[in-house]
Amino acid sequence: MCNILYVSSSPRGGASYSNRVAARVIDELRQANPQSTLTVRELAQEPLPHIDADFVAATRNAAGPSTDKQRAILAKSDALVDELLAADIVVIAAPMINFSVSTTLKSWFDYVARAGRTFSYSETGPKGLVTGKRVIVVSASGGIYSGENAAFDFQVPWLRNMLGFLGMIDVEVIRIEGTALGPEAADKALERAAAHARDFVGALAAA
Repeated sequence: MCNILYVSSSPRGGASYSNRVAARVIDELRQANPQSTLTVRELAQEPLPHIDADFVAATRNAAGPSTDKQRAILAKSDALVDELLAADIVVIAAPMINFSVSTTLKSWFDYVARAGRTFSYSETGPKGLVTGKRVIVVSASGGIYSGENAAFDFQVPWLRNMLGFLGMIDVEVIRIEGTALGPEAADKALERAAAHARDFVGALAAA
């Protein structure tokens, strides 16, 4: 049995490059693991509220939440954390927005980054508690940022660091780059990303 968590964050739905390649990844994973389960978290369709004073009170107050709104926030955060902890493989479809992640994806990380549940502090520093996961990040960008423009890429480095902080260090990044450089460039980027996904999942299944 393999539990797959798919986190989608593009507002473009089926037209999204990251969603299209992530769907290919999931199809490949499910073909390799016919008994797998799939949990889908569509952040663009069901965006999480940005954190506020009630969120802080609900998740940081030692006494716990004190209002219905705070109890609902804590329940939502707990549900998202439970989904993440239950997953064996996490697939994140991440469009680059202004050189970084979308606000919807950032909010998801805000909701799952919980001291005592997904990370802990000690005298030696923070320790990620979300271990033993394999993460596949599908990153889509209009420009090309894996080469000389890497200084402008605040998306993939941030995702790697945030995932690592929570304990997820086995991360494969599938890039779809240059989609804004014309239809031909976009098609080639999709082909390369699809081949990367196919080869990676194939190697994963054979391991």
